[in-house]
Amino acid sequence: MSFGRLPGPRAAPPFAEINITPLVDVFLVLLVIFIVSAPLMAQRLALALPRADTPALAPAAPLAAATIELDAQDQLRLGGETLTEATLRERLQALGAAQPDAEILLRVDERVPYGRVVALIGIAQAAGLSRIGFVADPAAPAR
Repeated sequence: MSFGRLPGPRAAPPFAEINITPLVDVFLVLLVIFIVSAPLMAQRLALALPRADTPALAPAAPLAAATIELDAQDQLRLGGETLTEATLRERLQALGAAQPDAEILLRVDERVPYGRVVALIGIAQAAGLSRIGFVADPAAPAR
C-alpha cells in the first residue's frame, strides 16, 4: 500500500494571456471625451483689436494727476478746458517732459468706440506718460 495522491483530473495550466477588454474600454471613454471637448477648446472669438504704436514704459509713483474727458460728441477736455487732439498732444508732451510720473485719468463716455479710447492712451504714452487710470461711475446697488 502506498500513500500518495489518487490519480485525478489535472489542474488547468495558468492563464498566460493579457485581457485587453478593460484597456479598450478605457481608451474608448477617453476618445469620446476628447471628441466632445476638442471643439470647445478650439472655439475662439475673433476680435480685431485696435493697435497703439507706443514704447513700453516702466511704471512709477504718481506725482500729479490730469483728467482727460471725452464725451459722446467727440469733445476732448483736459482739466475742464475744451481742446483739439493736436492741442491735447502738445499739452501732454509738456506734462510728460515736466513730470514723467504724472498720472492721467481718463473719463470717457460709454458710447465712445474702444478704438478712440486706445488712441487717447497711445497719445498719452507717446508723451511719456505711463500711469493711466480709468474713471467710472459706481454701479447701482443690487436689490
